[in-house]
Amino acid sequence: MHRAAVSGSLFRAGNFWKVVPWTLVLCLVFVQPGSAQEKERLARTLSVSGRGVESIPTTLSQVNLGVEVQGKTAAEVQQEAARRSSAVVALLKSRNVDKLQTTGISLNPVYSYTNNVQRITGYAASNTVSFRIATEKAGTLLDEAVKAGASQISGVSFVASDEAIASAQKQALKEATQDARQQADAVFSALGFQAKEVVSIQINNASAPPPPILLQRAEAKGNAGNISITPVVGGEQQVEASVTLQISY
Repeated sequence: MHRAAVSGSLFRAGNFWKVVPWTLVLCLVFVQPGSAQEKERLARTLSVSGRGVESIPTTLSQVNLGVEVQGKTAAEVQQEAARRSSAVVALLKSRNVDKLQTTGISLNPVYSYTNNVQRITGYAASNTVSFRIATEKAGTLLDEAVKAGASQISGVSFVASDEAIASAQKQALKEATQDARQQADAVFSALGFQAKEVVSIQINNASAPPPPILLQRAEAKGNAGNISITPVVGGEQQVEASVTLQISY
């Protein structure tokens, strides 16, 4: 819409008065078409969240094991721990384990208390590593690691392969989206409304929970040569996803 105003000065020319314009003021008013309709469209929306869960087999074992040595002096204890750790790591490398890494190295004094007097009686050193291996090979490898010098098994958990988890995440997202849409359709049907379009999509998560731990610290004792093969049996892992849809009607 346009509006103009004219102002000026009067002067006499003969028998006539004339207006001479000296200022031109132009006012422009812009109206945004459809703004009210746009607000109404955004106000008439339904938010609904869907959930998807995929169960996949755990084909890998995540193992944490190590060497712990105690002795009189720090030097001899550290050297013995290093020797045994090197033997264990060499064994693991020869078995082509995956994601092998050192997770801890420690050397600490051992104290005794007599008549409320503290004194150092020796030292304790430990080296720990973690790795992954196919579950069907885990039991045999654990026994071999003990024979090579490992004296701690601090945890065994089961996980699926990275490829299986990635595939399950995509499938869980699809299921979550379908679940959200089905819920929205049920609501619209009950209220007699018609779904128009998806205004926004939010992926809340698509992750696999931490695998459960099978063993919480086991000490290897006795004659390792007489130990039977340790049974290790995997299970299933769940991958979850959640999707939130905002749908106009």
